[in-house]
Amino acid sequence: MSLNQFKDYLYLEKNYSLHTIKAYEADIVSFQEYLLLEFEVSHLKEVNYSQVRNWIVSLSENNISNRSINRKISSLKSYYYFLQKVGELSISPLQKHRPLKIAKKVQVPFSEKEVASVLGVIDTNNFEGLRDKAVIELFYSAGLRRIELINLKLEDLDLVGLNIKVLGKRNKERYLPLLNSVAKTIELYLQERSRATSNVIDFPYLFVSSKGDKMSESLVYRIINTYFSKASVKLKKSPHILRHSFATHLLNEGANLNAVKELLGHSSLAATQVYTHNSIAELKNIHKNAHPRNNKN
Repeated sequence: MSLNQFKDYLYLEKNYSLHTIKAYEADIVSFQEYLLLEFEVSHLKEVNYSQVRNWIVSLSENNISNRSINRKISSLKSYYYFLQKVGELSISPLQKHRPLKIAKKVQVPFSEKEVASVLGVIDTNNFEGLRDKAVIELFYSAGLRRIELINLKLEDLDLVGLNIKVLGKRNKERYLPLLNSVAKTIELYLQERSRATSNVIDFPYLFVSSKGDKMSESLVYRIINTYFSKASVKLKKSPHILRHSFATHLLNEGANLNAVKELLGHSSLAATQVYTHNSIAELKNIHKNAHPRNNKN
C-alpha cells in the first residue's frame, strides 16, 4: 500500500489540511529512512515494536522533545490504522504503545493592558501599519489560528452583518462575530490595500504582504512578536499567545466555556479547558479579596 494512497485517505476521508498531511508524510518517511539505515528494512509492514522503540530512543538522543516524538508516533499509528482498515495488516506494531510523558507548559497570556498598549502605538498612516493593526485586532477579537487568518478571503468578510467565515482544522467552517471597531479598521486597511499594492485587484486573500502576495506564516509571527516585544516582557510572544489571551480574557469576564470552545473551533471541551487556569487564578483572587472570612489585614 503506497504512501500516496494514505495521503489520499487523509485528504478525502479525514479532511486533513495539506499542511497536516505533509507533516504526516515527513514523519513516516523519516521512520522509513531510519529502518533502512539501521535494520535494512524497506517495508513498514515488516516492522516490530522493538524497532519503533529504537527509533524513539534515537530521536530522544538527538534532543527531539517528547512532544515532537509523540507527534511522529501519532503519524505512524494513523498509517498503521489505515493499513488495518484496508486489510493490508492485521495487527499494528504500535498497538500497545503509550505516549511519552510531557511536562505541562503554562502559557502566559498577554494582559488586557499589554494588548491595549500595542494597539495604541501602531502607526496607521501607512499600509503596513493599518494591516498590522487589523491582523492584531482580528487575532485578539476572534481568537483565530495563524493559518486561519492567513487563509481568510475577501468573500469571507461580511462587514455589514459584522461576521467572518473561518475555515478551521479539517476544513470545518465556523462563523465568528466581528466587532464594529475591528470592521472599521479592516475597512480602512482595504482602502489602503488597493492603493498601496497594484497587483491585488483580483487577489482573493484578505491580508497581503507589501508586495501584494499572500502573507506567510513567518511574516504573521514577526508582526505579533515585533509589536508585543515593545509592550511585554513575557518570554513567548506569538500569534498563539494572542489567541490564548482572547480565550482567557473571555473566561475571566464570565464567558461560558462551551461558547469559547465554539469560538475557538475546538472539537472537544478538553482542548478549551487548557485556557481555564488563568480564569481560575482570577476567580481565586476575587474570592480572596471578597470573601468575608478572609483576613485582609
